[in-house]
Amino acid sequence: MSSDRNYEREFVRTFFTSPTAVGGENSAKMLQSAAQLRGMQAPDTWIPDNEDATAPSMRDEGVQNLVEVVSEHGASFPGEIHPRVVWHRDDPTTRYEGFKQMLEITDPENGAVEHIDGFVIPEVGDLDDWKKADEFLTIIENEHGLEEGRLSMSVIIESGEAELAMSDLRAEKGKPSNNLERLFLLVDGQVDYTKDMRAMTPTGELPAWPELRHNTSRGASAANCIAVDGPYDDIRDVEGYRERMVENRAMGMTGIWALTPGQVVTANEAPLPPKTGSWLLELDDDEIELDDEDGRQVYDGDELSLEQVGDDSYVLRVDGEELECDGEELHEELLDLTTYVPSMDDIVDSMEEFEAAKEAGKGAIAMTQATTLVIDDVEVDIAKDRMWDEATYQAAMTPVALFQDVYEHRPDQHDALEEMYGADIVERAMAVGTDD
Repeated sequence: MSSDRNYEREFVRTFFTSPTAVGGENSAKMLQSAAQLRGMQAPDTWIPDNEDATAPSMRDEGVQNLVEVVSEHGASFPGEIHPRVVWHRDDPTTRYEGFKQMLEITDPENGAVEHIDGFVIPEVGDLDDWKKADEFLTIIENEHGLEEGRLSMSVIIESGEAELAMSDLRAEKGKPSNNLERLFLLVDGQVDYTKDMRAMTPTGELPAWPELRHNTSRGASAANCIAVDGPYDDIRDVEGYRERMVENRAMGMTGIWALTPGQVVTANEAPLPPKTGSWLLELDDDEIELDDEDGRQVYDGDELSLEQVGDDSYVLRVDGEELECDGEELHEELLDLTTYVPSMDDIVDSMEEFEAAKEAGKGAIAMTQATTLVIDDVEVDIAKDRMWDEATYQAAMTPVALFQDVYEHRPDQHDALEEMYGADIVERAMAVGTDD
């Protein structure tokens, strides 16, 4: 199997679903509203949802709404459009209904297909089931005179069968007997997955399923797809949503489901490198951001205290434990308690410096990060060195590559990105790492 991706996008931050039909005078109003989102409010992938988000009795109307809205607004929508149709691994009738929905949506006479990037297939089972959906798409492409592989396929991992299938996907993609190269997104669906696993929690809330998220991220990496986390349904818990994304990014999963335009904005912005760097104190498994006051990092809390009792003698108290130390020992203790979150400017500076060093024939260089900590009015200068080599450089390239991917594919977000970082940093970020 080729190691190249089959689609231009390397990153997807947002997977935004909206019902294709709702009750009321204008059943297409949710589609019409979503189709006109722009900038940071517009998702990377928009999923007009003709499955769970739309009542079964309204799905035929939903298909017609989808066709009409995409025909009218698809050309100007800044993200990709991937309708979600009905499907089920155990129900041939449901699979056939999904086939008919896709056939109607892609009929060239309806005017929508030129703006449709692919389809999202829910409730898949083992790889034989994935191949059924793939074959339906191949039939549809031939029926409507589209190039084979023109329509991408994304699947929602909502069963143990589908989770296990990801382990075999790498070996199956690229075989002459299927077109599974069309796979684009692997999306977790924790609600139905919980039901399929017969899982229970005391409160009735969904389990976090970190193993599923890890397996989906691993499966996507091995098969050159993109992994997306499932819905975070407490739409008021913005901080919890952010924390979920931090956990996901640590396991290689950038994208997440969004249920509201507010979640879209959060999910679009959160993976990008921060505008300004920040120092954190790590105390009792908590990360506390220090206040930046004129370049000094000030701690204002009661979990940590510092007292200078002599010219080079200090008493450091951490969570009730007291440590007497000299200046050098204090420096080392505080280094262990602090960490730095680099800004976009910091990352680009470091990468440019390493590129210059590499050009000069150096394989590794030391980067120094220094600041002044202020704890109980006692000032302590700290500095930490980090060795940069090619592996460090490539790891730092990931957030920059994300930024470059966003800037290339989302011109509607250029103004917001330049306002966030400044035009100079944007220009430098787009240039770094492009010589290889």
